[in-house]
Amino acid sequence: MIDFNETIEFVQWLEAVRDPFAKVRVVKRIRMAEAGNFGDCEPVGDGVSEMRIHYGPGSRVYFTRRNKAVYLLLVGGDKSTQSRDIKRAKQIALNLGNEE
Repeated sequence: MIDFNETIEFVQWLEAVRDPFAKVRVVKRIRMAEAGNFGDCEPVGDGVSEMRIHYGPGSRVYFTRRNKAVYLLLVGGDKSTQSRDIKRAKQIALNLGNEE
C-alpha cells in the first residue's frame, strides 16, 4: 500500500473544487494510486509528476515521491492553469526539500 500525504495547498485546492463529481473523481483517483494504479501520470520535471483526471476541466494533481512508499500531494489545478500549477508544485517541492 502506498501512502499519500497532503500539503495545505493541496487541501485548500481540493476544498475549493466546486463540482462535487470532479472532487469525487480526484479522490477516487488518489485511492487508486494508493493501491498502486497511478493511471495517466507523467513527470513534469524536478521530481514532480502530474496525475491527469479526464473529467470536466481536466483536473490535475501534482505530487512528488518522498521515499519508497510515501508520496506527497503538492497542489491541484486544471488544464487552464497547468503551466502556473506546475511551477507552483515545483516550488513547493523545492521548499519542502529545503525543510528536511
